[in-house]
Amino acid sequence: MPLIRRREIPLRVSDIMVKEVVTAKKDEKIKDVALRMYEKKVGSVVVVDEEGKPVGIITERDMVYVCARGLSPDTPAWMVMTENPVTINENALVTEAMEKMRQLDIRHLPVVDSTGKLVGIISFRDVLDTALLLTSIR
Repeated sequence: MPLIRRREIPLRVSDIMVKEVVTAKKDEKIKDVALRMYEKKVGSVVVVDEEGKPVGIITERDMVYVCARGLSPDTPAWMVMTENPVTINENALVTEAMEKMRQLDIRHLPVVDSTGKLVGIISFRDVLDTALLLTSIR
């Protein structure tokens, strides 16, 4: 039996997303991005343009790459980020987010509104925590 059934619990991404997204600009130094990740205790930073639309994402995996390759701490974010990150609409079902994460083997999905502007982020951990909470309520 699935943990979350679409018919029984039609949870939307907006119901469980984190609204205070840690962001960066393309020209920021990677050392500043890493420090922000550490201070905010997050596993990813969304790189946004002037309009607040996601143009990239930097994850813990990317930071491992930076260290392993011996890149300069002054390297700009755009050289490390994954460009054009996979996103999900805030009105999508949580089950859609789960499936997208599973299929693409990603753990963080920036959440956008109908104009493409960043409004939140959802992580695999958020989905798992919600599923565990819902199964404990039953």
